[in-house]
Amino acid sequence: MKQNEMSVYDHIAELRKRLIITVFFLFISVIAGFLLAKPIIIYLQHTNEAQNLTLNSFRMTDPLMVYMQFAFIIAFIITSPIILYQLWAFISPGLYEKERRVTLSYIPISIGLFLAGISFSYFLLFPYVVDFMEGISNDLEINQVIGINEYFQFLIQLTVPFGLLFQLPVVIMFLTRLGIVTPMFLSKIRKYAYFALLVIAALITPPELVSHLMVSVPLFILYEISIVVSRFAYRKAQRTQFEEANKEG
Repeated sequence: MKQNEMSVYDHIAELRKRLIITVFFLFISVIAGFLLAKPIIIYLQHTNEAQNLTLNSFRMTDPLMVYMQFAFIIAFIITSPIILYQLWAFISPGLYEKERRVTLSYIPISIGLFLAGISFSYFLLFPYVVDFMEGISNDLEINQVIGINEYFQFLIQLTVPFGLLFQLPVVIMFLTRLGIVTPMFLSKIRKYAYFALLVIAALITPPELVSHLMVSVPLFILYEISIVVSRFAYRKAQRTQFEEANKEG
């Protein structure tokens, strides 16, 4: 059964509480990010993709910019379970008891999908893109002088969006449980969703067919998985509402 309705003031107070907790843990995570950024940056410079490249600093601030970017990205990843839990804690009073238990389980799934998306992009897509770019430079007899800031920005822009895009099944499942979307609606807009995913893939990847397909096809599969997950979540939500209505009756 749902909890009693909260007033607007109670909602604001609860939101303020959740934000304070999130900011506190984010501050702690930033400190951890500053400690972890250096070994991670050094490691990434000695991977197979980067070891044949000479990374240069064209501005005095480039090393600092790279260090700060990694520190905050690491802090966000560390804090993400806290952020998701605080979001769940804020909306959970409006859910049924079974829905609260189910949606709480979305947090580890979401984190796992985020890491899977980053891993897919870094270990499969990124090496191919780097080889493709190097191949073009060699064919045109161009000597690449690569800035460390540009290299890591390119790496981040290619991997982090994939981590976010891999959240699609969890987001769809969550929205379905809340009654915002249905599997019927997702099936109806499939062609528009595919077009949107094609545009997103084009924005992430270089203008080359193979890398574009390497991004588009997994996104299409993720969308189809999202529809299947939505059907399952929709049936569960309908069953939960029916059971709760019988209890109240």
